[in-house]
Amino acid sequence: MVMPPDFATTDVAAKFATYPDKPRQMLLGIRGWVFELAHTDDAIGVLDESLKWGEPAWRAKSGSGITIRADWKEKSPDQVMVFFDCKTDLIDRTRSLLSADLACEGNRAIILPISKPLPEAALKTALGWALTYHRDRKAQAR
Repeated sequence: MVMPPDFATTDVAAKFATYPDKPRQMLLGIRGWVFELAHTDDAIGVLDESLKWGEPAWRAKSGSGITIRADWKEKSPDQVMVFFDCKTDLIDRTRSLLSADLACEGNRAIILPISKPLPEAALKTALGWALTYHRDRKAQAR
């Protein structure tokens, strides 16, 4: 596994410090997979890490994909969520191809119960789709 870099900003580090232990560990795992996927595909390249709408977010500087956000919220303490742009087909694709392993909400979020281990293979697949969304759409159009 590729070790993710230090947090890009003190704001991102501070946000992770606000999470309870279990959700923080899950979100750190998701963060690590995002960086690992970017490291293994040169077309994705370097990631920009920031807070978007107060949530940790990652986007390839190359423009190969969409922004991925992930968060835990006090109003839903039993889950962590991964958010994709609702204007894409990524949640529909996730629902149709990965529904045995990943639950989705609407057209924007994957729901991950904190009572269960992260479904690594399925979640990495969905994260990979997000990191290469624009690149894959351009390739399909040719």
